[in-house]
Amino acid sequence: MFHQQPYDETVTETISVPRRRVRDLPRLHLQLMLALTFSTGIIDAVGYLGLDRVFTANMTGNVVILGMGLAGADDLPVLGPVLALVAFMAGAVAGGRALRGRTGEWTRATTWLLAAVGAVVLALGLGLMVWHDPPEPALLSVTTLLGAVMGLQAAAARALGVKDVTTVVVTSTITGLSMDSRLAGGRGDLWGRRVLAVVLILAGAGVGAVLLNVHLGAGLVAAAAVCLVCAGIGHRHARA
Repeated sequence: MFHQQPYDETVTETISVPRRRVRDLPRLHLQLMLALTFSTGIIDAVGYLGLDRVFTANMTGNVVILGMGLAGADDLPVLGPVLALVAFMAGAVAGGRALRGRTGEWTRATTWLLAAVGAVVLALGLGLMVWHDPPEPALLSVTTLLGAVMGLQAAAARALGVKDVTTVVVTSTITGLSMDSRLAGGRGDLWGRRVLAVVLILAGAGVGAVLLNVHLGAGLVAAAAVCLVCAGIGHRHARA
């Protein structure tokens, strides 16, 4: 006679937990990228206000400053923006090679890239706090290294593929927010994340400006802490 096997709730639970975690991963990735957007605002505030008006993450603004500087407008810098731009591109190339085309998921390479970003930014922040009144060549080195690690971060964020949250720029985010809004005849899709990305980079810039009153390196230390925490959380959940 056929005997029906008793229902085992533990088996169902074992199957359902991983599925739930998979569904939660996109939300987690979004939250981590938004946190990195906040830290980017801090870093760009330090770069522009403390490192001779250079954006080390927002390359759109950096290229504009470079163009005006080349035209001799208002004594704007040229060398700093050039170094930041070249370093950012080099960092993005290195990030692309490390990720090897793997997109849409948090990999070990993602963890290492973001951990490297956090470690370098932390080292630069602590170095500036220890080294009183560093000369201009040292500040240019800080600008270059910040540009390089921001390129790494941008590559990691692009590979992760969180829509409208690149962590380093919000121009396309604002465009999407406006074009898809109900005022433009759209449905207002993804408006929440888009607004948060703009607000967080704005808040990060404000925090960075305030921390400059404490010390030039204070903002970098704070940004590094955010990045390292994001790397740790992302790695832990990816392993799970």
